Amino acid sequence: MLEAADLEPVALEPGDLVGVRLSPGPAWRDLIARVWDAGAALLPIDVRLTPAETDEIVRRAKPTVLLDEAGRWRRSGRSEGVPAEGGIVAVIHTSGTAGAPKLVEFDRHAIDAAVASSALALEAGPHDGWLCCLPVAHVGGLLVVLRAVLLGAPVTVHERFEVETFERERDVAFVSVVPTMLVRLLDAGADLARFRAILVGGAALPELVRRRAEEAGASLVETYGLTETCGGVVYDGRPLPGTSLRLDPLTHGIELIGPTLMRGYRYDPSATEMAFTADGWLRPGDAGRFDDDGRLRVLGRLDDLIDSGGEKVWPQQVEAALATHPAVAEVAVAGRPDPEWGQRVVAFVVPSDPASPPSLRELRDHVAATIARFKAPHELVLLDALPRTSSDKVRRSELARLPQDVRAE
Repeated sequence: MLEAADLEPVALEPGDLVGVRLSPGPAWRDLIARVWDAGAALLPIDVRLTPAETDEIVRRAKPTVLLDEAGRWRRSGRSEGVPAEGGIVAVIHTSGTAGAPKLVEFDRHAIDAAVASSALALEAGPHDGWLCCLPVAHVGGLLVVLRAVLLGAPVTVHERFEVETFERERDVAFVSVVPTMLVRLLDAGADLARFRAILVGGAALPELVRRRAEEAGASLVETYGLTETCGGVVYDGRPLPGTSLRLDPLTHGIELIGPTLMRGYRYDPSATEMAFTADGWLRPGDAGRFDDDGRLRVLGRLDDLIDSGGEKVWPQQVEAALATHPAVAEVAVAGRPDPEWGQRVVAFVVPSDPASPPSLRELRDHVAATIARFKAPHELVLLDALPRTSSDKVRRSELARLPQDVRAE
């Protein structure tokens, strides 16, 4: 792993866009400070991407300077690199769950607001320790490191998530994880009660996992946000200070406004325009509802909503019901075209025991015990693993392309 002292950067210039393909580690804090002190912008690139994926991001983003994993710096030629627009300090690529990753641009005001509003909500001070075990190239991990850069907080950065190394970190108050990490920690019997708060984001937190964590003494904060909002801006259903949210009266689509929002997508003004309402609210593409106490409940992606025979089915609700079956280790739900119903509900299941997988009929009966039977899957596809992005999100676009299973009714 590279240390900060190993990095000998080229002479950076104001407006440079610095593409960094560097493993998570202590070097990141000084690296970010150097980039920003020079008036340049940061483009973190996930080291877990394939060479082809990395080349595609570099081709589209056109950084003027590149730093690779071996610590080699290179300035791009004039035909390759394009400086960042005025005021831009970071360009962050999305995980690309629904297609090619987007390049999200932020100014310094948005970055500062994201770190400050989270610290205020958590009552986190500059002496409270943080553990970073998320990829630094994605907004969740980057924000943890930025607490060291902007607040001076002590931050420990792990190169990758491992239960054993996670357990050895004792002098930390906060950590950010995704739900699959939380499950692995619970399965290993990790001590979660030692944290003042565990932020969980990146995907929906199943109620069963929440209950297990709370029984283990964990203090969870479920976060909602996306790269375009500079990370989580809704904690446990409540917007952070400075952020407001509303629902579209027709689609129930979530809309957000506040100081942490992106400036736009690099080289994509049409996508930027489509991402915002006419009055400046960001449309994440998720649907939600407000509980009686005013808390936001996220229903799922508007694009993922299944229309089966005129009935609307949210995959997330069906996934939550299926996840409680003891024979289901992991599950994702999606719709497929159906000549009779328009769409049918399909369950993609990783069985707990591959030698004894659940049947479609028993899964349908299990779902019908907690939610309406018309929401139960009509097709079951057994998998060794769910297709996921480098940030551990399910690639739903790939699910639709998987072969049809004979276990259907």
